[in-house]
Amino acid sequence: MIEFDEELDLCGLSCPLPTLRAGKALARMEPGRVLRVIATDPSTAKDIPAFVRNSGNELLEFREDGGKYYYLLRKAEG
Repeated sequence: MIEFDEELDLCGLSCPLPTLRAGKALARMEPGRVLRVIATDPSTAKDIPAFVRNSGNELLEFREDGGKYYYLLRKAEG
């Protein structure tokens, strides 16, 4: 399992809030740090990976388990 520096529980929030809050959390993190995001909105399975691609950050891991979506995101260097 990949270790993470911060965790953001976004369960119960609907689109676009999970993606917006994940973006804000990454913006305040130091480059290279890893954010774990937990969400329940199924739209995050498309929205968060798209955000990561467009922002230059990195999606390290994605999985769905029991109606929850787990993401490990690495803040872009520089």
